[in-house]
Amino acid sequence: MSQQLPAIIDLEASGFGRGSYPIEVGFALEDRAAHSFLIRPAATWLHWSDEAEQIHGISRDLLVAEGLSVREVALRLNELLHGKTLYSDAWSFDSSWVGRLFDEAELVQRFRIETINKLLTPEQMEAWHDTKQQLWQQQPFHRHRAANDVQVLQETFRQVTGMTTV
Repeated sequence: MSQQLPAIIDLEASGFGRGSYPIEVGFALEDRAAHSFLIRPAATWLHWSDEAEQIHGISRDLLVAEGLSVREVALRLNELLHGKTLYSDAWSFDSSWVGRLFDEAELVQRFRIETINKLLTPEQMEAWHDTKQQLWQQQPFHRHRAANDVQVLQETFRQVTGMTTV
């Protein structure tokens, strides 16, 4: 009998630390369907790290041109994720950035974010990083784009837990 993969969420941001904000959110649902949205920065979101841009490859100009408004992203997340729990391997960052998104949108978040560690044994947690690194080395696509990241995170979970899926 196969098991169900957990829903995974990942965000890219303008930088780290105070003043940073979400610029892309991606998630993979239990059926592995992956979604992502670029987020056009709110008028008061000014912090920008060139170092972070070098990592994720998303420019502020791209966000302005192709990103959805903060409110539209929050509404879509609530519509697609209502009542779900999503898991993150960077919970403190991701939950903070989702909180900032919903605060700016003046909406109530209708889903939960938990740390992936809640689903893993200590041995599985120890294997997480190395397994994820091996999977990234096998991927032909760009790392640090949210839709790609969540797919790798789900596969990492499947491998470290020995889960079989349909």
